[in-house]
Amino acid sequence: MNRRTLLKALSVPALAVTGVVGWAAAARARNPYYDGPVTDHFDGVRFFSPGQPQDKGLTELLRWQLGGGRKDWPDAFPSPFRDKPPASVDGLRVALIGHASFLIQVAGLNILTDPVFSERASPVSFAGPKRVNEPGIAFDDLPPIHAVLITHNHYDHLDLDTIGRLWQRNRPRVVAPLGNDTIIRDEFPDIAVETRDWGQSVELGHGVTAHLEPAYHWSARGMNDRRMALWCAYVLTTPSGTIYHIGDTGFGDGKIFHQVKERFGRPRLAHLPIGAYEPRWFMKPQHMNPDDAVRALNILMAEQALGHHWGTFRLTNEGVEEPVQELETALRAADVSPERFRALRPGEAWAATAES
Repeated sequence: MNRRTLLKALSVPALAVTGVVGWAAAARARNPYYDGPVTDHFDGVRFFSPGQPQDKGLTELLRWQLGGGRKDWPDAFPSPFRDKPPASVDGLRVALIGHASFLIQVAGLNILTDPVFSERASPVSFAGPKRVNEPGIAFDDLPPIHAVLITHNHYDHLDLDTIGRLWQRNRPRVVAPLGNDTIIRDEFPDIAVETRDWGQSVELGHGVTAHLEPAYHWSARGMNDRRMALWCAYVLTTPSGTIYHIGDTGFGDGKIFHQVKERFGRPRLAHLPIGAYEPRWFMKPQHMNPDDAVRALNILMAEQALGHHWGTFRLTNEGVEEPVQELETALRAADVSPERFRALRPGEAWAATAES
């Protein structure tokens, strides 16, 4: 295989999923993002998920990328929905912008998760995964944003251009796991980023608190920074109930879901990722498939689940609509109503009702 062929193989969706590869990080002895004490999930240089598989190697990446089995995606997969949200909501309303980007409106606050409005989930504008549908809410139609929650630093979740635009527009509070403040402030030094560790919290006001909880995932922005910034899921405790938002996670041993249920009780709403899961031998430690997501729902006993992380950026091998099809199968097998776990399209909204 010549160099050009290899680079072409590695320039596909793996860049966003693997943070521009990152296997060269193994020997690096200094963390450029975070300097803190050793903990049960930080060894002094890298973060890790205790008891869970960590990194795959370059040989495994090549096996995936050159092994075939990648389903075709359309150049465009437009959503039939387009949301123009209200300026404020007293109760609870959630709309999917695309991928893992949600607008959560609760108790008068407007909160964005992992906002990505760029054309590509990539470190460059000319290559990398390109969105196949427009953001379900136009940037100019966003209400005033009070807080932005970042789960981790992969390019399909931490979009610096979008963060900069939001800061210029509304000066929202920006919350992220440890180390991600350095990444954001390297690009925008004036942005105040509030970082926390797993198990810590940030009060957002109006009775809403964001709690950072473990996820089975990892991080990287380049070739030498694998697992040097922390990743997380969020639990929002609000006057309208508990919201559990996961950007990315594997199912693993399921312990993280039991812990959320034990600590916070039954969630009113869970945002569960259902895409970017094939080939399973490669993706299982870091991305749930629809069957895993239904298992997580049953552990959490969430009243409502919304499926995301599918149908916007082509990252892995499954077809664009396979996550929805497999979710339907998994829900039937588990005897769960499809209305209780909806796979949203960009621009589709869900609102809590007095009866729900």
